[in-house]
Amino acid sequence: MTGFDNHGLRRRSLLAGAVGLGAAAALPMSAARAASGPADPASMRRYPANWPDLQPYGTADARLDLWPREDNSFILPLELRPRDKDRGVVWMRDFYVNCFQDEGGPVYVATGTTRAPGLDIAAPWNDGIFLWVAHSLNGPWRLIDTTRIRPGAEKGKVWSPEFTDENTGGRTVVAPWQQYWYDDTFGKRGEVWAPEVHRFNGKWYIVACMGDHSQKVGSFMLVSEGGLEGPYRLIEGNVDKPFGDSFIGGPNFIKPGSYYHIDGSFYSEGDDAWLVLHNDLYSKFRPDMEDIVTTTHLPVFSQMPYAPEPYREGVYVFKYGGKYFLSQAVWDRQWNAADGGTQYAYNKSGAGTAQYQYDSVLAVADHFEGPYSVRWTAGVGLGHNNFFEDRSGKLWSTFFRNPNQGYWADPSRVAQGAVPGIVQMEWTGPSGNRVYTKRRNHGSTING
Repeated sequence: MTGFDNHGLRRRSLLAGAVGLGAAAALPMSAARAASGPADPASMRRYPANWPDLQPYGTADARLDLWPREDNSFILPLELRPRDKDRGVVWMRDFYVNCFQDEGGPVYVATGTTRAPGLDIAAPWNDGIFLWVAHSLNGPWRLIDTTRIRPGAEKGKVWSPEFTDENTGGRTVVAPWQQYWYDDTFGKRGEVWAPEVHRFNGKWYIVACMGDHSQKVGSFMLVSEGGLEGPYRLIEGNVDKPFGDSFIGGPNFIKPGSYYHIDGSFYSEGDDAWLVLHNDLYSKFRPDMEDIVTTTHLPVFSQMPYAPEPYREGVYVFKYGGKYFLSQAVWDRQWNAADGGTQYAYNKSGAGTAQYQYDSVLAVADHFEGPYSVRWTAGVGLGHNNFFEDRSGKLWSTFFRNPNQGYWADPSRVAQGAVPGIVQMEWTGPSGNRVYTKRRNHGSTING
């Protein structure tokens, strides 16, 4: 998460020109009947209150206050590429937004996992990483101008497995393990997931992941040799492999020894930077930023696991209010209780349960490595997100409505999934030290 000095910048409405969610009308009655916390208007106190922890540990909070809604969120109007025009909105997963101070003013940068023309999803291949930029959250959002670097090529694409002809002696743009390849089962293979953009010590970096259909599956980092638009090259530590160790994991079509830790993320503070990996791992970067200090058997965060611990991904660390927050994406599963009600939890699976929402769960600590507190539901459906401050200091999260399974995979809603959304967050202050989706009972508004 990147903050900046906002002297002289005024708050403004984020509704102008934005696309409303319209999701409230589609919310399930079972969630609407979930118990709601007591009213605690922001006007009555300086900070909103923490909600009591749900018991037993691992229970998911599905109440509507924690959903993105029309009053606290909207879809960013990103510039459409030709492939997006029929849909009218960019198809997006793992949506990422950040705000940077650049050349005397704030610039917002957006990116994420997109799909190639003619494909319904971002697999078994996609065509790379695109960046959008704006000076206001409600736009205009333009594809970054890459025409100086690649005249005649598709605007906005800053890296792709197809850029192999840009490799030169001593400079690798696309490593052999990142290139497209072919087999009889999938045909063309190789996709890039979950890119993030960061600025550190005057340079631009992108951390991303080669996905399940790639020759090696795992996280890597690019560094720009110019501005935000690039050109980017691969750091030295990823020329032969992704970060960390390989292990057995992923779908059964992945060759043994080809699966590494996915969903790489980046955290910096002062002159130090860290790689954060799925789910528990981290390592400091070398001073030259060409590799991580610990390349095998990475250290792990100290945190409070669920029992049993479910599959988690999209790990992300940010600092706010002097504390470190560890975010992880976890599927909330639902089932019918004996009394006829609906129950929700992160640590349940098997017969009688079904995936419901892809949530962001948070934990808080005094130190980057932990120990982290018990986890809580930060936002329903926010999974695989990032947190950022806007130019006036408000805290936001991205979301994309996972259309793969669960609530947004329902045929009546799937067309509303895979979108570039943002939702306003609230902090419960230095005593509570929790971050939640802006709750309805706590003075929600998306006006600045």
